[in-house]
Amino acid sequence: MSESPERAAYLAEGPRVGLRYFSHADADEFTALARESRSLHHPWLFPPERPAAYAAYADLLIDNPARVGFLVCERPDGRIAGFININNIVGGNFLCGALGYGAFAHAAGRGLMSEGLGLVMDRAFGPMGLHRLEANVQPANKASLALVRAAGFRLEGFSPDFIHVDGAWRDHERWAITSEMRR
Repeated sequence: MSESPERAAYLAEGPRVGLRYFSHADADEFTALARESRSLHHPWLFPPERPAAYAAYADLLIDNPARVGFLVCERPDGRIAGFININNIVGGNFLCGALGYGAFAHAAGRGLMSEGLGLVMDRAFGPMGLHRLEANVQPANKASLALVRAAGFRLEGFSPDFIHVDGAWRDHERWAITSEMRR
């Protein structure tokens, strides 16, 4: 599959990060960073660590109307700092998507993902026309909770045995933000 030129360009830029789409050309960098970040991610998420797994993952995010994947890249060098995906996008009267995200170890704790999430929300509530974004977070994942809290998401509830992660059904807190809250 060939990459369109706009996949390599930044969709949005902040002071320290640029936001761009996933592409197949990112496989080597992304998987190397995922391997380097294994201890940071475990037991919360498991991004692809091998090119074949990355290709399958990227295919789910590229040219799929129900999902869009964004890479958060450090400026000015373009190194991938993390990723933010909007999954399960529903149109009609719902206009909602569910977030999935992760920072890579070299970028963790530096505020890059907060900046990137702000850019993603601008796109979601702007050109994408969504009304609501949701994030389901395991209660012990303090960094993830801090990210959504700082971005203005509100806690809406608790879902026991909600998502199958690391071999078991895990409890999650449900966080959400609407376009009105973002304004």
